[in-house]
Amino acid sequence: MRGQFTGWPEQAMDVLWQLQGEPDHATRERFRADRERLVRLPMIALLNDVADTDPRYEDFSVWHYRTDSWWWQHQAAVIRLGRKIEIGLRFSLDGLRIQGAWWYPDPGQVDVFRRAVASERSGPELSAIVEEVRRKGYDVSGDVMKRPPRGYPADHPRTDLLRHRSLIAARPLGYEEWLHTPEAVDRVLSAAADLDALLMWLVRHVKRAP
Repeated sequence: MRGQFTGWPEQAMDVLWQLQGEPDHATRERFRADRERLVRLPMIALLNDVADTDPRYEDFSVWHYRTDSWWWQHQAAVIRLGRKIEIGLRFSLDGLRIQGAWWYPDPGQVDVFRRAVASERSGPELSAIVEEVRRKGYDVSGDVMKRPPRGYPADHPRTDLLRHRSLIAARPLGYEEWLHTPEAVDRVLSAAADLDALLMWLVRHVKRAP
């Protein structure tokens, strides 16, 4: 049942500001409890509301803190949809960012992806999906080879996709007043809908390696 997330408090930004640069151990410990309460716990509440709306998004993790300062300055979370296929969220002083990604592939997944891209049944579908995602304002990137992979012609109509060893579509959702309100849940769900066709293509065609 939705209603856990009420927005990130304004004080969350104050805490993240105090953690900029290279905060020493004492500074991190001084702000740990406030960061947990004002930054991390709202992310958990948001993803619980997202999962309550769509059960496909129930498998999520909200990261704890690590040694690198970046992890204190950015609250990251993922929603897992398949092997190495996920939605990523990141909250920071820059606002909220979302991405749909297939990355850090399992052995064999890249070959499976390429066969699906080369297929005249599934490949044109992915090309159309990627163009639509771009049209909606997402940056499409990934680990991309400089040349077409061996075994595929250099003039293949989908050579740009064949060169991918991962595929990521990302965009910032912004830093406006809605971040501090329950409206953020609907913003995330809307962005997830933008990414749905791409991620479901990946789930169907790349989820498992042979």
